[in-house]
Amino acid sequence: MSEQKALEDLRVDGGKPDRVVVRDALGVGVAVGLSGFAFGVTSAGSGLTLLQTCALSLLVFTGASQFALVGALAAGGGPWTAAAGAFFLGVRNAFYGLRLSQLLSLTRAVRPFAAQWVIDETAAVALAQPTRRSARIGFVVTGLSLYVLWNLTTLLGALGAEAMGDTDAWGLDAAGPAVFLALLAPMLKSATERAVAGLAVVLGLGLLPVLPAGVPVLVAALAAPVVVWAQGRRRGDVREGEL
Repeated sequence: MSEQKALEDLRVDGGKPDRVVVRDALGVGVAVGLSGFAFGVTSAGSGLTLLQTCALSLLVFTGASQFALVGALAAGGGPWTAAAGAFFLGVRNAFYGLRLSQLLSLTRAVRPFAAQWVIDETAAVALAQPTRRSARIGFVVTGLSLYVLWNLTTLLGALGAEAMGDTDAWGLDAAGPAVFLALLAPMLKSATERAVAGLAVVLGLGLLPVLPAGVPVLVAALAAPVVVWAQGRRRGDVREGEL
């Protein structure tokens, strides 16, 4: 009876039972963590060694940037160009960190370790919680489950790619882009986000035949400021028309 009363009080206060937060966080961690297999296969197929592939997942741990890096290398791009594209994709995690630092309010000793887990999935789960306690639980459970599973499946994918030989013959070179699109598509909720994504695709694919590998990804990053500028001009024209 006392446990039931505590859970009811928790719901009244706007919180969630811990088990519900853990369940949701594990669902995200497991679902996305399995994608590490595709990264391991793609990375090994692009020419990276088993050690390099596993080091990327252990140290970088942000799927979009990892896929962008190995994709550019596989297309013949230089290491600096590939790294630049991966870096710009990873910059968004810094903005997540600014918001999460206030929400989670972790101690200074813990923050450097928690920073490794600041990615799309942990930010989404933590920000969806109604209280600081549930946000912390969601962040930790998502980060831990995803980090462990992502690195494990990366290892298995790289080992599997070595056993299969030529991954292009299996069509696995498309695994990375397919996983990235699957993760990105549900996030495009507003018209602005869809416009940015559409323009980025046009720029990236249109410039692919004329620019070195990896550079179209960098140019595609200009889609966001272009769309924002165009929308600002449109609102300004509408206001002038009303006056």
